[in-house]
Amino acid sequence: MNSFNPRDRRAWRRIACGLLAVLLVAAAYLGWSRGFREEPQPAWVFETPDSRYRYGSIGAEHEAGIPYWIFYVLPRVFPEKFRQDGQVVAGGYAALGVAWEQGQELPVGFTKKTIGFPRVANNCAVCHTTSYRVSADSNPVFVSGGPGHTLNLQNFFRLLIDCARDPRFNADILMAEINRVTKLDLIDRLLYRFVIIPMTRQRLLEREAQFAWIYRPDFPDWGRGRDDGMNLTKYLLIRAPMDETYGPADIPAIWNLAKYKAETGQLPNYAGDTHDVHSVMIDSALGVMAAAPADPEDFRKQMAWLQDFLSRLPPPKYPFPVDGDKAAAGRAIFAAECAACHAGTRVGTRIPLAEAGTDPGRLESWNPDAARAANRIVGKMGIERKGLVEAPLPGYKIPFLDGIWLRAPYLHNGAVPTLRDLLEPPERRPRVFWRGYDVYDPVKVGFVSDGEEARRAGSRLDTAERGNGNGGHNFGTGLAPADKERLVEYLKTL
Repeated sequence: MNSFNPRDRRAWRRIACGLLAVLLVAAAYLGWSRGFREEPQPAWVFETPDSRYRYGSIGAEHEAGIPYWIFYVLPRVFPEKFRQDGQVVAGGYAALGVAWEQGQELPVGFTKKTIGFPRVANNCAVCHTTSYRVSADSNPVFVSGGPGHTLNLQNFFRLLIDCARDPRFNADILMAEINRVTKLDLIDRLLYRFVIIPMTRQRLLEREAQFAWIYRPDFPDWGRGRDDGMNLTKYLLIRAPMDETYGPADIPAIWNLAKYKAETGQLPNYAGDTHDVHSVMIDSALGVMAAAPADPEDFRKQMAWLQDFLSRLPPPKYPFPVDGDKAAAGRAIFAAECAACHAGTRVGTRIPLAEAGTDPGRLESWNPDAARAANRIVGKMGIERKGLVEAPLPGYKIPFLDGIWLRAPYLHNGAVPTLRDLLEPPERRPRVFWRGYDVYDPVKVGFVSDGEEARRAGSRLDTAERGNGNGGHNFGTGLAPADKERLVEYLKTL
């Protein structure tokens, strides 16, 4: 005989429903907490403007972030994937030429933020921080806003895709390595094994088609300190089909951005292909994020802070002694030979390609249709900016020379190693040299670009290869050798 009356049954149903609701709420909270709950970065990141620039998140962790413990163990599981010039190199992420301050957990430009679980992403400092040494036995000096001339960005992109392609990128192998270095709780172990590792691999493999052009054997490697920025925009933001263009360019310095005055035609980027600094900041950050910002209002605030910081950031002072008399004589030579372009009304404006005579690859890699498509996409994100120039670009921009001593190698594609080499006719400039060694050469004004250590640490650049032409900029090449030395001495002071 059933001892429960209808009232008892209804009471038990209410209890069961209540317990189920509690369980569902608990499960939802657990899912949100371990998958999406966003925690602020630690206070030390924001102690100084420099530390915020180097380690502060711009929101890239949401879509482009790599789970921290996967990022941590990749060099242990896949040491053979860290390569340069076709050879395996030791050192893990340091082998990619990232700037890495002593005592820091991650390299400069690598941000760590918890969104459910700790994730690693990038900010602008990964490309725009210079590392240099005054001698081979000295510690590196890091300069915020400078060109990341040691960074092998192409190999970083390849590394992530190559690891994801490898069948060893699976939960058993990665979890075994993670368990060697940390103790995750039960929930995190389950999440990593059944959700985080499979999803990370899938998302990395989804990028493979967008990065197909960086594997083309008929395109030379970018090498250290360069990217193919306009093709990155075409293939990652616009999702355009791969074409035959190749436009490697030096990673630029981004200090003292207040010097660009759009109203007088002084435009940023190598070809003046963007209307103003604000647009460059937005588009560059979107490239790092690989998606629309998860929090548009926070993104706008981050970009406003970053633009203000970089607009005020002064170029670094030359760290070696300068011969005052020689520099004074060089200043007069500069006024006669260089100032009309680099210190007058033409600076920051475009010079026709035929007049400059430099490699056309960077110009050929971009077009008005791509600019219009990019502007439409960013507009649909609800982000206001003047955007990219939707007109043909006739030539490269005449650069400002602030901090020119630290912006080696030279020309837009970084095909001339030192300032002294740039003052030689193209046929007498180095045909082959090594980029990315960080010991400075105060005589020729640039980085040491040959010798055993330069060849070991740097990447080889052959100026006969596509996109690497070192011709053009014949200005000053006819000066007497002594006058070239005086001019270079003056350029150290800018």
